[in-house]
Amino acid sequence: METRARVENALTDALGEPDARASVTFLGTDRIEVLRFAGAAPRPHVRYATLGMSDAPMADPTAVLADPHRGPRAELLLAVRPVAGAPVDEVLRALAVFAATPQVEGVVVAPGASLDLGGPLWPGAPFTSVLVSDPDAVPDLALPAPADPVRFLPLVPMTPHEAAWKRAKGADALRERWRGEGIDLLDPRRSSAV
Repeated sequence: METRARVENALTDALGEPDARASVTFLGTDRIEVLRFAGAAPRPHVRYATLGMSDAPMADPTAVLADPHRGPRAELLLAVRPVAGAPVDEVLRALAVFAATPQVEGVVVAPGASLDLGGPLWPGAPFTSVLVSDPDAVPDLALPAPADPVRFLPLVPMTPHEAAWKRAKGADALRERWRGEGIDLLDPRRSSAV
């Protein structure tokens, strides 16, 4: 079974059946899909998950040759609470851009990293970047040897001020700031914590 099918099975096992999907292809990259999972009460939020980022391992940008089997693999998850007037479903393109980053820029995406879009994550969003967090909702997916497992990395939207704070003080300091301010990280209209 190919990696993409295994990943989709792991996502549906953990999150249920997707209620929508979109596909984006950038010049010179493989197709990236984004699946949408609607949450039911008592957790009425929507999760978006990339599909296709883990088809190949992320390569160390300093390596002379990329190993086609070994190396970290990941897919990205974003959870948002739907709010009237916030077109969060338009985040699909931003997620596809983030998922294509390893192929395009040779970047290894890992917890604690930031990914910056350079514009709003969706029209009118106060967020232009995301903080990559440690896996939580979907367990790592083991692949046949010698491939490394696929990690499902949650993304937390950041305002430009939060991204600057994270660059200056670090990811742990930003997470502590969010906790201290009582920030609801699922709110697509939340204000900046800094």
